[in-house]
Amino acid sequence: MTTTVLIVDDHRTFRETARLLLESEGFDVVGEAEDGESAVVKAAELTPDLVLLDVQLPDIDGFEVARRVSQGGRVPAVIIVSSRDDSDFGPLVSGSGARGFVTKAELSGDRVRALLDRDPGNP
Repeated sequence: MTTTVLIVDDHRTFRETARLLLESEGFDVVGEAEDGESAVVKAAELTPDLVLLDVQLPDIDGFEVARRVSQGGRVPAVIIVSSRDDSDFGPLVSGSGARGFVTKAELSGDRVRALLDRDPGNP
């Protein structure tokens, strides 16, 4: 079974790079969003298995987006990404309902799979 992905980042270059990387490693990127509000809408419309979500978005931050998409019916796994280190965010990642965090520089199919294999109740 192929994992479907929604990529959320306000930088087109990162979205394109993440798409190429994930698709080359067997993921199916079903959509992209450049801000938080459109991410919430697209997550509901596309029902991806995974939302790859940047922390810093132009309207609402990634932690709030993660909380919003983690409510309701079919809930996708959420992985937070940032160019900053996870120590900059402390408990915000686990408090958002996200499965985990990966820096943009460390993004890989293996890293994403490892986070997806985690028990969602024990990030």
